[in-house]
Amino acid sequence: MDRHVESFLEMLAAERGAARNTIAAYAADLADFGAHAIGRGIGPAEAGPELVQSYLHGLSAAGFSARTAARRLSALRQFFRFLAREGVRADDPTELTESPRLPASLPKALSEAEVAALIEGAARLPGKRGPLAVALLELLYVSGLRVSELVALHAGALRADAPMVAVLGKGAKERLVPISARARQAALAARGEPKKPSRWLFPSRAAGGHITRQAVGVVLKDAAIAAGLDPERVSPHVLRHSFATHLLGRGADLRSLQMLLGHADIATTQIYTKVMEEHLRRTVEAHHPLAG
Repeated sequence: MDRHVESFLEMLAAERGAARNTIAAYAADLADFGAHAIGRGIGPAEAGPELVQSYLHGLSAAGFSARTAARRLSALRQFFRFLAREGVRADDPTELTESPRLPASLPKALSEAEVAALIEGAARLPGKRGPLAVALLELLYVSGLRVSELVALHAGALRADAPMVAVLGKGAKERLVPISARARQAALAARGEPKKPSRWLFPSRAAGGHITRQAVGVVLKDAAIAAGLDPERVSPHVLRHSFATHLLGRGADLRSLQMLLGHADIATTQIYTKVMEEHLRRTVEAHHPLAG
């Protein structure tokens, strides 16, 4: 492995606390670029803008998606910025390189009927798993919480006299999220009386002391199977998308939706207008007498 690449990966682990899988992904992307550079008689750390461009063109010619090319360019940007900070080189050969244009990806929301069936299926799960599944579904769907925000809810978050819950979202930004009485009751019923005091709403024996994101995903898959839905279509992120899509479909405005979802930029929220445009287009095609 190139020594500069090795130093960069060590920095990711030591200074940024990057996960093992993240470091492995960076290593693979930089190794691929390194092979391209060495094949042209240049070390990866000495590459210029032309070599970066030829690498990206090669990815496109080989049939790689724009998303893959964008991810690899991101890895190269961070690598060369690291080299500049370390004084290894004075410039960044990716500085003027434009990222590949990514196709707009539409969120895959469940229908309102499917969400209702999912909650009913969750209630049929055996033992304590049923109330837990119902509580997780109610909270995710009624609030649009990210799964990371859900698992980190404190035990005292759902007080009867506090219809709004303070949530710490991305970038350590706090926002207030309304929680329905039904979702609050479901969560408190699932929690019951813990065997020992815990600061978390959903305590667990996991390292963090609370239920993990992975465990939430597994519970939702079980609820989907019980409801007769394809478990591959159900995840915490899908429920967040469903929350946003259904609110917008029932007349919510984008600015309110932005605040509820905790998006820093309203442009991120505007993707849901594309969801509604697609829904309206399909409706006209299916039902208008001259659509065919």
